Amino acid sequence: MVEVRVTGGTVRGITEQGLAVFRGIPFAAPPVGSARFAAPQPVREWDGVRDAVEFGPPPPQAAVFGMDGIGAAGDEWLTVNVWSPDVRGGLPVLVWIQGGGYAVGMSGLPDYDGARLASGGAVVVTFNYRVGIEGFGLLEGTPANRGLLDQVAALEWVRDNIAAFGGNPDRVTVFGQSAGAGSVAALLAMPRAAGLFGRAIASSVPSVFFAPPLAADIAAVCAAELGLRPTAADLSTVDPGLLTVAGDEAMMKMRQFTRWGQAAHKRIPFAPVVDGDVLPVTPWQAVRAGAARDVELLVAHTRHEQRLLSVLDGLVGTVTPEQAATALEVFAPGLAYPDLPAEELFELVLSDWLFRMPSLHLAEAQVAAGGRAHVGVVAFEPTETFQACHGLDVPLVFGNLDRGGSAAVLGEITPVVEQVSARMRAAWTGFAATGDPGWPAYGAGRPTRVFDVEDEVVPYPEERSRLLWEEHSFDALSLGSHRVEP
Repeated sequence: MVEVRVTGGTVRGITEQGLAVFRGIPFAAPPVGSARFAAPQPVREWDGVRDAVEFGPPPPQAAVFGMDGIGAAGDEWLTVNVWSPDVRGGLPVLVWIQGGGYAVGMSGLPDYDGARLASGGAVVVTFNYRVGIEGFGLLEGTPANRGLLDQVAALEWVRDNIAAFGGNPDRVTVFGQSAGAGSVAALLAMPRAAGLFGRAIASSVPSVFFAPPLAADIAAVCAAELGLRPTAADLSTVDPGLLTVAGDEAMMKMRQFTRWGQAAHKRIPFAPVVDGDVLPVTPWQAVRAGAARDVELLVAHTRHEQRLLSVLDGLVGTVTPEQAATALEVFAPGLAYPDLPAEELFELVLSDWLFRMPSLHLAEAQVAAGGRAHVGVVAFEPTETFQACHGLDVPLVFGNLDRGGSAAVLGEITPVVEQVSARMRAAWTGFAATGDPGWPAYGAGRPTRVFDVEDEVVPYPEERSRLLWEEHSFDALSLGSHRVEP
């Protein structure tokens, strides 16, 4: 047993696999009652020694994608977990932000167990943040982007407490994938997050950020499912479970709302809101203007991002020319993609729009501002079905190859899978320790690390897509853009 004094009181962790492990430490007060839709409040102090051996309950969310839904273990949703190989101090710190489309997500999944990654010489931190309407619904009478504010509060907790776990608060790297990478990108643009981390890793950055009119309209539809107004006063009286169900029902109807454009077509009900305050401008605009110039950045994406979504939607082998043409019209209007088979074109366009090009553009914005960025592409295809799909990097980076829903894309755990995972873990921990992941920074010649059966460093390999999207700006989505028929 290991005891540590943190903000709020003393916690007692356990030793596992040679690591000091702490789970379920509150970093903010429960966001309930009068704090339901408020910015995170200071953690409540406790008496005596608090056991930190179990994950805190997940924030309210739907029971999908392996999530447990709303936890029955209380309302302490805002908690952190720590894996430390040496509590004596000085280690780099990796702070994970999980994905889940800003609608689901919890740090207690086996996918995010930090033991194997921490064994590489870094303190690993994971945490919960509010999702769905609770965290990202734009409601009257409450701040926007409460989920992002939760992330800032978690990073402030790391700054104030991580030294007690052997971490160096001056060597913090924030890393995330999918909506977690979108969160990392948002943090780069947020004045409230300035100085809380010196390095950042963003894997598969989504293009989707909302302008206030779109976010407000979606929130109004969600509230209308319950016969209420989209205000903190109205919704604070609603059980979180009912509110989650209302959000789910609104999402299922999204394609009826043609005024929501691309968000409706992809059924994306929640995203960070460019509100002018918490998030002043989009990440690409902020980074290009130098907001993160002093942050060392690593950006990565997978080669076949859309493939996972195609498998989950049952589209593999069924995409028609009409579906491909619609994808091109909706998500890449005016871009001259080559004549390709329908499914290949469909997956390429959606991969580019949703994850690949937003990721690349973030790195290019950083370099344009005089900052430093490294770029990686995961091209490893462990199975023919999933290929190098969205989310493949999560089990490879954490090294949790035989557990959790994300590991399903790996298929059989062969020696090659183990080797690719080892190289990716070394790159991530090396970057956290020194700022050098093991290949040159992006710049002249566009050097890019391609993770595969045999890794190589080559000029950015998706050159066709890079040129097609070169002049595109990823602006916040608003009402009426790119109308889509239901």
